[in-house]
Amino acid sequence: MQHQVVMNKEIRKSSDRGFFDHGWLKTYHTFSFGDYYDPHFMGFRTLRVINEDRIQGKQGFPTHSHKDMEILTLMLEGELAHKDNMGNGSVIHAGEAQLMSAGSGVTHSEFNHSATQDAHLLQIWIQPDTKGLSPGYQQKKLELPEDQWVLVASKQGLHGSLRIHQDAEVSIAHLEKGHALDRVLKEGRYGWLHIITGSVNCDGVSLQKGDGMAMEGKKHFQLTATSSAKILFFDLN
Repeated sequence: MQHQVVMNKEIRKSSDRGFFDHGWLKTYHTFSFGDYYDPHFMGFRTLRVINEDRIQGKQGFPTHSHKDMEILTLMLEGELAHKDNMGNGSVIHAGEAQLMSAGSGVTHSEFNHSATQDAHLLQIWIQPDTKGLSPGYQQKKLELPEDQWVLVASKQGLHGSLRIHQDAEVSIAHLEKGHALDRVLKEGRYGWLHIITGSVNCDGVSLQKGDGMAMEGKKHFQLTATSSAKILFFDLN
């Protein structure tokens, strides 16, 4: 069995994720994606994809299409060139976030032009609340002060966050070892926690890099870093 339930928490261990080594691309899938299928992990609420990709230098994804999906890219290391049929041509640098609202349809390519450095990123898909919207593109640099939640994306674009077409909030935080952050999950909301780097303890549950945890019906919890860590939290309807 590839998952466990701890009270009202479902744990998704990093080692249980789908993994493919294509040579130029090494990719982990938290949820079913492409040729990877796990009926227990088809997504969580409106969160459909968390892929951790390492793209070799001088490699990338040629032009391909998306439709009716909010596609959030968090660049962890290196950089990735983006080009689409909306006229956007940009480079996503480490520490930046990109949101592409595919809407009624968009085509784009992603390429790592570096000859020496991998592009390491998280690509996240969230289902929109409305189909057939006009496609859109946003990009911003993320400032990560220690021990604070930073809002990456939200439906209203709160606090300068990227505006997403779904009742969801995506937040990121950087915690130093021994430091803690609280999080409140309101009644009727659902949470998914993803550990980007390092390790944390969440209400007695130990989580390592690449681990995920679903939460339901708990109003308050505490995250304590057991090593320097970056963490991602999804507040979903």
